[in-house]
Amino acid sequence: MAFEIGPVAGVSPTLPTGYLKPAGAPTTDGSAFATALGGAVDQVQSLQATSNDLSIKAVTGDLTDIHAATLASTRSAVALEMASTFRNRGVEAFNEIMRMQA
Repeated sequence: MAFEIGPVAGVSPTLPTGYLKPAGAPTTDGSAFATALGGAVDQVQSLQATSNDLSIKAVTGDLTDIHAATLASTRSAVALEMASTFRNRGVEAFNEIMRMQA
């Protein structure tokens, strides 16, 4: 038995590419990392905004597909958890570097 999943309203089926660096010479000034980090934060904010909009529609009764709200909410939660994990790992790495210098 094969299942096909069609498009869901309010949820983008494509991978985010706004923060991916095009191929070329590598930079050493950290601008690529800053661009990637800024794009990732923008993507998390976008997912949260979509989730909030669909949640409001669900509460007011304007939502026609509850699955869209559920998927958007889950994507938002996972993206926020991932961003939080990256932040925590970055802080741990910084603290480890500072301990090595002391």
